[in-house]
Amino acid sequence: MLVDDQTYFVASIDGSDVACGGWSRRGALYGGDQRRMEEAPLLDPKVDAARIRAFFVSPRFARRGIGRRMLDHCIAAAVAEGFSAVELMATLPGVPLYAQCGFRELEKVTDTMPNGVGVRFVRMRRELAPPDGG
Repeated sequence: MLVDDQTYFVASIDGSDVACGGWSRRGALYGGDQRRMEEAPLLDPKVDAARIRAFFVSPRFARRGIGRRMLDHCIAAAVAEGFSAVELMATLPGVPLYAQCGFRELEKVTDTMPNGVGVRFVRMRRELAPPDGG
């Protein structure tokens, strides 16, 4: 869905893809299309938070600011569409980055994967300034 909506991005260095991530104006907070039972509804920017989705940075390129730049790009796009907040479901290794970028924890969640393995997440949110700075 992110690809179809043209809100998913890939960062490349010297011709190699090193990171990916996106944002969404749809209701799904996380999870791939393979786990979705129905199409995620469009969000209302006046009342809903845009979603930050599917971020990954190759460990070989970690700590170079790539993820932060992609996050900034996604947030700017969400603001340009009228959203005043963004939410995400962080994997535990991502929590420090998101906290450093102004996200606050809303709740801890454990999701059981189809193979029965539980994966812990932290749902996080960041309020955004409107494009005019007001």
